[in-house]
Amino acid sequence: MKKISLPLTKDIIKTLKQGEQVLLSGPVLTARDAAHKRFFDAIKSGKKIPVSLKGETIYYVGPTPAKEGEVIGSCGPTTSSRMDAFTPLLLKQGLIGMIGKGERSKEVNRAIKKYGAVYFITIGGAGAYLSEKVKSAKVVAYKDLGPEAIYRLEIKDFPAITEVL
Repeated sequence: MKKISLPLTKDIIKTLKQGEQVLLSGPVLTARDAAHKRFFDAIKSGKKIPVSLKGETIYYVGPTPAKEGEVIGSCGPTTSSRMDAFTPLLLKQGLIGMIGKGERSKEVNRAIKKYGAVYFITIGGAGAYLSEKVKSAKVVAYKDLGPEAIYRLEIKDFPAITEVL
C-alpha cells in the first residue's frame, strides 16, 4: 500500500491512480450533512465559514462518543452522495480531498477533476477498526451539532482506496 502524508497537495494527487490502496496519515476535518449545509449556506450568503477549506481533506463521518481512555468512538464513513449537493462549492473554496463511502454524482466527479481534487473510499461497517487509526480528535466548529460537529482528527495509516481523481 502507498503511504500518503496529509495535507494533500496537487503534486501528491498527480501520483495517485484510480483503485490504488493507500494509507493516509495526517490531519483531516470531519463533516457530515448538517455541517455541509451550514458551510454551503454561509458561503452562499457571503459569510465566513469557521474553518478554512483550502488544502483540506474532509472525512464524511459523525463519530460516536469516545469511551474512557479512547481518543474517539466508532467512526465509520457515511454515504458520500448525501454531500453531493454541497461538494462543488466546497471544492471551489479549496477543498482538495474527501473520504467516504459509495459513488458520487456525475457533477461531483466532474468538479473533482476540474479542481484537481481526490475522493477516497474507505471501509463501511468498520467504524471500530477505523477508530484505532485516529490518534487525536478535537471539535473545531459547530459544537452544537454533537456528533456532526466539525472535528480535526489526526489519523495514522488510515486505509482507503483512490476512487475519483
